[in-house]
Amino acid sequence: MLENIASLLSDQCRLVKDRPIIAGISGGPDSLCLLSLLREHGYRVIVAHFNHKLRSDADADANAVEQAASRMNFASVIESGDVREYAALEKLSIEEAARKMRYRFLMAQARHFKAQAVAVGHTADDQVETVLMHFIRGAGLAGLKGMTYRTLLPAFDPVIPIVRPLLDVWREETIVYCAAHGLRPRFDPTNDTLDFLRNRLRNQLIPILESYNPRFREVVKRTSVSLADDHEIFLQVLEDAWMESVAQQTKDFIAFDSMRLTQHSPGLQRHLIRRAIEILRPGNWDVTFATLERAAVFLNDPARRSRLDLTGDLYLLREGALIYLLTDNSDLPIERWPQMPEGQDAVPLSVPGAISLPGGWKLTCERWNMASLAMEQARSNDDPFQVWLDAQHLTGTLELRARHDGDRFEPLGMDSHEMKLSDFFINVKLPQRARNRWPLLCMGPKVVWVPGYRPAHSFRLTETTRQALYFSLTHG
Repeated sequence: MLENIASLLSDQCRLVKDRPIIAGISGGPDSLCLLSLLREHGYRVIVAHFNHKLRSDADADANAVEQAASRMNFASVIESGDVREYAALEKLSIEEAARKMRYRFLMAQARHFKAQAVAVGHTADDQVETVLMHFIRGAGLAGLKGMTYRTLLPAFDPVIPIVRPLLDVWREETIVYCAAHGLRPRFDPTNDTLDFLRNRLRNQLIPILESYNPRFREVVKRTSVSLADDHEIFLQVLEDAWMESVAQQTKDFIAFDSMRLTQHSPGLQRHLIRRAIEILRPGNWDVTFATLERAAVFLNDPARRSRLDLTGDLYLLREGALIYLLTDNSDLPIERWPQMPEGQDAVPLSVPGAISLPGGWKLTCERWNMASLAMEQARSNDDPFQVWLDAQHLTGTLELRARHDGDRFEPLGMDSHEMKLSDFFINVKLPQRARNRWPLLCMGPKVVWVPGYRPAHSFRLTETTRQALYFSLTHG
């Protein structure tokens, strides 16, 4: 496949020759082959090597990389870190700790040198091993498609891509290339140990599977290419569902339209939640199928539970027509609800008259002298933020106020049976954080109307009504 490398560099990896590239070079045959090919095709390269300090000859590897860069007239940056200490501190495997430290280093160099990309020497063999690792651990389409020529890793940088020009090249080809071009690669003896999962796949599982099908590696590679094409189709479906379902997105939370979200299949719901988690917590490696399945069950819960602890510090919150993914520290907006002004417990209301509330909300009041028309409008009304009430019973001073301790309410339809206002709020599932300053239309101690829900039974229109008062709470 090396004869196609020029088009892979420009077309698949989308590299240009007038901007620098950070090349992550370990000193092995794959990375030296990559470095030589970048030089051969005229790319501007800065060599970057991270010394993991895991082996006694790790310093020798770093020196060899520095010398190889010098022979090719490339600048180089060499850094080191204590991977074992970092793994213990963060409770990570050695493999994962090494990967995180290496990519943080590479991206830091890319930002420093204003590089267009970070190039790494992953080969077709690495692709096969990656797909098998994902399969064994459990993965969907996104995992089984394996790696791509160009991708973003938002956990390390949201803008600078990782490119893998050798993804179609087998490891044996890079060894042959190095020999033919006089390159002297370093061979990592830990690749032969069975301490790491990838090594066990390479040295034990793949040879066994090749005894069933000698072309097993080619089959897996071909399958990953096919799945990658399928994944592109799915990504467009996911993007359309995302645009349709997300009501609001900030750095602290993502709000879904509950009705639109639950119209999608459970599988698509899981992917939408996964995407939301990845946006709020880039690099969250612990998004399991079980976590996403719990989220899907919550979304479609007929009991409509209000909260589900999801993963880490993230949880799902159901509030009215919205479902939020957020953390305990998220500052959710309250403007979509009517609220009394801070520090103002009550505001008198004239008839006719109007009261302005925070967030663009406004209460208006009008007198209607045609009771029959008011009755007709009230019967056909499906907007809980407007109501027609019997003026004969509204003889006292009206005000809009926040709730008081001990407030009681006689909801329409209960025929003079009162209940605690707090219980009414619970029954109608008014979000708790909106209750304290929810505006109530009151006459003295009596709650006449809870905007957005119901009027009091005693103030409803009846056949004996001669005059009505019309109240409307609007937004915007």
